[in-house]
Amino acid sequence: MRIPLAALVLILLLCLTSGAQSPQLKLSAGVPNRISTEHLDSKLMGRKMPYNAVVPPTYLATAPNVRYPVIYLLHGLGGHYDNWTSKTLVAAYAPDNDVIIVTPEGGDGWYTDSATQPNDKYESYIIKELIPEIDKKFRTIADRDHRAIAGLSMGGYGAIKFGLKYSELFSIVGSFSGALDGPLRGQEHKNYRPSIMAVFGPDNSPLRKENDVFSIVNSMSLERLKTLPYFYVSCGTEDTVNFLLNRDFAGLLVEKKIRHEYRHFPGAHTWVVWDAEVQEFLRVVRKRFVTTP
Repeated sequence: MRIPLAALVLILLLCLTSGAQSPQLKLSAGVPNRISTEHLDSKLMGRKMPYNAVVPPTYLATAPNVRYPVIYLLHGLGGHYDNWTSKTLVAAYAPDNDVIIVTPEGGDGWYTDSATQPNDKYESYIIKELIPEIDKKFRTIADRDHRAIAGLSMGGYGAIKFGLKYSELFSIVGSFSGALDGPLRGQEHKNYRPSIMAVFGPDNSPLRKENDVFSIVNSMSLERLKTLPYFYVSCGTEDTVNFLLNRDFAGLLVEKKIRHEYRHFPGAHTWVVWDAEVQEFLRVVRKRFVTTP
């Protein structure tokens, strides 16, 4: 039985548009960017750690002395390093921004050195091993003014925490639907509980307070607050777990006079929101990165 050409076209269109709630990017030779999966043999983690790197088309075409800003994108709980490149169109947005995008593996480790797993040092791994590795392996502009970090949910928490603790490394920080109270979540958050206990230890442990972003901000001196990066915080109003939390954190940024912008909009805890927000964050980064002479 022969299928009419019009029917074949219709079937193809349906296939391409199905699953619109999670935008997908299928790379081909015509896509103007390059995604590579790399591995870092981590001494801190005791294993090889994967990450994706997205370079713009100009990276491959320009002279060896041309260097690029870097954006690190952190995934959420239950996710992996390839989520950003498989569940959003971020690789397609890279050419418009002339940046290198790196998506690290964070496991379910809350971007923190675990209290219970000796080889799960996700914070130290990213700060002490991955960033130097990227600056060595790729043609980056290896300074604070040209380095940003952002993430979704658990990754939003991680990005905010890194921006607060390592302000000398990042000039711009983004959080989309950030799980900003991760270390403090208790019995009422049954889905998060196993990972939180594994990473931060028992309730009221010192590690929980040390990694609570609200406590970190409140403990800072006025001089220290002045050194912080620019923060971009966003959350959907239908994100029932995180919306009020993000609004409260934005209020704290206002109170402490920390440079930032806060956005809320209709939307839940979904990839549709994060695909839109990473586009907005890229626009913010493009405007705020210091231009190299």
